[in-house]
Amino acid sequence: MIEALGIAQVFAFLPLRLREVGLPEAQIPTFTGLFTSLIFVFGIVLVPFWGVWADKYSRRAVIVRSAVVEAVVFAGVALAAEPWQLGASLLLVGLQLGNTGVMLAALRDVTPRHRVGTVTALFGASGPLGFAIGPVLGALIVDGLRLPLVAVFWLGSALSLAAIGLLVVGSREIRPAVVPEGSALALARRAIGGVFADPAVRRIFAIFGVSILANQMSRPYLPLLVEDVNGGAANLASAIGLVAGTAALVGALISPMAGPLGDRIGFRRVLAGSLLGAGTMLLLMPLAPAVAALAGIAVVYGALQASTQAMVFGLVAVEVAPERRSATLNLVLLPLYLAGIVGPTIGAVAASVAGISAPFFAAGAVFLAGGIAIAVSLRRAGRAGRADRAA
Repeated sequence: MIEALGIAQVFAFLPLRLREVGLPEAQIPTFTGLFTSLIFVFGIVLVPFWGVWADKYSRRAVIVRSAVVEAVVFAGVALAAEPWQLGASLLLVGLQLGNTGVMLAALRDVTPRHRVGTVTALFGASGPLGFAIGPVLGALIVDGLRLPLVAVFWLGSALSLAAIGLLVVGSREIRPAVVPEGSALALARRAIGGVFADPAVRRIFAIFGVSILANQMSRPYLPLLVEDVNGGAANLASAIGLVAGTAALVGALISPMAGPLGDRIGFRRVLAGSLLGAGTMLLLMPLAPAVAALAGIAVVYGALQASTQAMVFGLVAVEVAPERRSATLNLVLLPLYLAGIVGPTIGAVAASVAGISAPFFAAGAVFLAGGIAIAVSLRRAGRAGRADRAA
């Protein structure tokens, strides 16, 4: 939750911080997308290794490592005086990623099968909760307490330091049932090969990649869309906190409800509905006439996006064989890193060519394509099942 809180503050207030460090106004939309993609550049190289190192040596150490890097990154964002320094700080974020799959693997090892959907959804809610609290806290600091914007990022750094103490003192090591043997490079290659050799896992990763790609195409531009809809009114930070924070908060509240629903009617049915709904909401966002209307649309979108992630985690936890479950869960966010690089870059191009609304329209179309693909596969599976029963 603390990690998501700090990253959400970076996403929400990056355009304002770019303005503070002297970037020309005309370049802010483009660099908002490009700097966001920097967050995932280093992370993608190390994705397979964090899971291997966690299983081989210590899951807790890998998670603590993330909190240490977070503290450094947020302090760097606060200290940056020029655009290149801000970019260098964001580049370090890649070294803090790679803990979600480790935590998921630890949870799965202690969760009964019939509670996987519920527990995974509860875990999934911690991220949206952090994404909700971050922008709201930032708005309170800037518009409520009248402190400078850098105070927002110093808060994220301080909370990360507190998380280090919490993890060291209050958590215990959960070792995998089978500790892998061999070199880290060989184990990483084996993990990647085992994951992508399974057609079912490939399909799950592809769908997750679609949803994350669409989200990363549009998310960096939500603050700029809020600024555009706000029309130059005062308290811009509060407006950003309302739209970004409220949406994520509702997502955090709805996500645990999606877990039991997936346990009951099937993860794929809930996933298809969530993708279709999220795509529709993104298409509506640029058409919002006021900040309040935009916040309402973002609320629905936040809930559907959180449900999508919960269903993907549930599918991986349930459908992957036990001997490959830990490695697969450790790689479950690989689509996040790929989409985190490609999505903001596509969004930057779209925004520079066709304006701030373009990334939202493009992302909505990507969501709808993923939802339609899942719905079609479910319909085909239903027809095949009926034919088998008739035979």
